[in-house]
Amino acid sequence: VQLQASGGGLVQAGGSLRLSCAASGRTLQSLTLAWFRQAPGKEREFVSVISWSSAYTYYADSVKGRFAISRDNAKNTVYLQVDSLKPEDTGVYYCAADSYTNTVSTRRSAYDYWGLGTLVTVSS
Repeated sequence: VQLQASGGGLVQAGGSLRLSCAASGRTLQSLTLAWFRQAPGKEREFVSVISWSSAYTYYADSVKGRFAISRDNAKNTVYLQVDSLKPEDTGVYYCAADSYTNTVSTRRSAYDYWGLGTLVTVSS
């Protein structure tokens, strides 16, 4: 699976973006998908996850109520709507797919496919 994230950019605090992650090479339909992010000088951290059927979603406490994950299996794409952005949301956002654990996980080790990331910069 090749994952390509897009939609990042420079936005003022309080603004919004819609991140997309399109897949090629295989269908994402049966896979758990997630978004992680990495701020400068920090470790990559979990942001959100969505089950294959969209029945289950989960968010990091730091983004709960501001971010929304969704997927369109017909388009082989996962989205992350990011609203009410804060400077601390700045970082590279990565999409990831889990093809082997059959779980809904917040751990990086559960994901075997990763996109290259898209940079989100939030100015104060």
